[in-house]
Formats: sequence, C-alpha cells, structure tokens
Amino acid sequence: MYKKVENSSSNSLTNIQQPATSNRHPATSKQQPDSGFTLIEILIAIFIFAIIVTTIFGSYNSVFSSAEAINQGVKSYEMARNCLNRMIFDLESIHLSLPPQYSPPDFNGPPDPYRIVGDTNNVQSIAFPKLRFTSTAHVSFGGKAESGIAEIVYYVQATDDVNYLLRRADNLYPYQPFEENANDPVLCENVKSLTFKYYDREGTECDLWDSDAEDFGYATPGAISIKLELTSGTDSLWFKTMVTLPVYRKKKE
Repeated sequence: MYKKVENSSSNSLTNIQQPATSNRHPATSKQQPDSGFTLIEILIAIFIFAIIVTTIFGSYNSVFSSAEAINQGVKSYEMARNCLNRMIFDLESIHLSLPPQYSPPDFNGPPDPYRIVGDTNNVQSIAFPKLRFTSTAHVSFGGKAESGIAEIVYYVQATDDVNYLLRRADNLYPYQPFEENANDPVLCENVKSLTFKYYDREGTECDLWDSDAEDFGYATPGAISIKLELTSGTDSLWFKTMVTLPVYRKKKE
C-alpha cells in the first residue's frame, strides 16, 4: 500500500528579487596618449626664461653700477672736504708783512717775501689758477720737527690729457724760485676746474691779485673764495667756500 506524500513546497512561490537588467552598454576606456611638450611649447618656455634672466641681470648690473657711482661720489666728497679744510687752515694761518715793516719794493728790487700773488698757469692749454702766500701752517714730512713761516703754493698739474691734480708746495725760508715738484703732496685728484676770487675790504671782486703791485695799492685781499669742480664718473661735483683772512694790509695812500 502506497502513501501519497504531498510536497507543500511545490506550489509555493519563492519571492526573490532579481537585479534589473541594464540596457546600457559597458563603458569602453579610450587609450590616452603619453604626456609631453610640443616644440612650440619648449620654444616659448625658453623665450620666457631668457626674458627673466635678462631682466634679473640687468637689474643686478644697474644696482651695482649705482652702488659704484655712489661710492665714487662719497670718495670725491671726502677728498674735496679734506682739500678745502686744508686750504682754509693754511689761509687762516697766513703771515703778512705789515707797516711800518713793510715798504713797496724798489724797481728791480727783491719782492716782499710774504707777498700774496694770485695768477694763472696754463696746463695743457687750459688756464688754471695758482696762488702763492706765506703761512705758519707748515707741514713737516719725514718725521722732522720743523716750524716756521712757510711759502705755500697751490697749483694744478696734469697727469694725462683729461686728469688733473691739485698740489700743495710747502717750503720754509729761505724761499727759492718756485718750481713744480712731483713730490709735492696732492690735495685733490680729478680736478676739472678751480677758481680763486679775491675781495678787497670794500668787497670788490678780482680774478687776480699781487700785493706787491701798485695797481692793487700794495694791499692784500680781505677774503678769498675757492670754487672747486671734480669729475666723478660722468658727473661733476662742485664745492665752494670763502675764507676771511685774519689780517690784511690796507692800500697805500
């Protein structure tokens, strides 16, 4: 005898969620080309780099050129200041022969040893002034302890076609006829122009002076102005001062 067994699960429905079927086709990856630079990009980069380098080096040269010019200007200023200070001290220490000890020189007689003479001297066809006077501001060299009334002469000397030196001759008595000497100390270099102006007690200005000349009444100037021009690179630097002499000799009536 057979027993019929019913499978209860045969008629049951299994509720299983199936994934929705996509109608899109799967994405296909395209092959990317290798990264790099084209020739035109390289040329543009080189051009830009060249501009940057040129600008940097141009600024570098400009800065150092300006620094050099400033340094040269400072040196010229210091040199001119020292030069004028020396000249001021010399003139403020001037020594003169005064009446009744002084008398005008005789015709063809020896000049006054303590005279003031300001004239001109041609240096390579350029007229520069020369100033001669006596002063107690003697400077000893070589370790010598000397003192006295010195004959001082300021004069310009050429070193080449464009460069000029201002020298200071300093010699104790007895005074020999003046001659330029390469051993005379240099007061200033790079001199472009030099001007001395002489003023009498009334303030009249003169370009020249001779205290032994009748045209000046055998008098000495009351003041002397100094104008100095130096070359500094392509520029000119101007310096000016005036010295009032502590003593003077009046005109002979």
